[in-house]
Amino acid sequence: DQLKTKKTSFGSTLLDVIQSGVENLDSGVGIYAPDAESYTVFADLFDPIIEDYHGGFKKTDKHPPKDFGDVDTLGNLDPASEFIVSTRVRCGRSLDGYPFNPCLTEAQYKEMEEKVSSTLSGLEGELKGTFYPLTGMSKEVQQKLIDDHFLFKEGDRFLQAANACRFWPTGRGIY
Repeated sequence: DQLKTKKTSFGSTLLDVIQSGVENLDSGVGIYAPDAESYTVFADLFDPIIEDYHGGFKKTDKHPPKDFGDVDTLGNLDPASEFIVSTRVRCGRSLDGYPFNPCLTEAQYKEMEEKVSSTLSGLEGELKGTFYPLTGMSKEVQQKLIDDHFLFKEGDRFLQAANACRFWPTGRGIY
């Protein structure tokens, strides 16, 4: 009862948080944060679930500092190219000043795509690449990216119920 009238500054409500679990009773977790502030506003719901899901990670615990070692001493993991065929780094966007997918407007998706694609277009050297917006992508390019195991697909029923796939494919792309 204490959470049902609360809202984040983006307007996210308890229903936004639990919608996927309400529609999918077989969901493993059943909640999604529609924006970063939800973790604070709805902490009474999120904290015990996060602690249980992550095997005792409490609200007071901190993620250890990153330590990738001395990058100057990292060697080639497969110098003969016998084992590593490809690698992939996937990152979801969470930009400061925007809610997460469930509460994004179509205009915000477009705004974020412009910010991300313009930033990526400025990369040089080994980081230089091509940004492919999903909107307007040709079937040939789409199939090539699928065949090469790069292209991701639209979200599952849990994400759809959480409104994380609204306006698909607007604002989505691959680099």
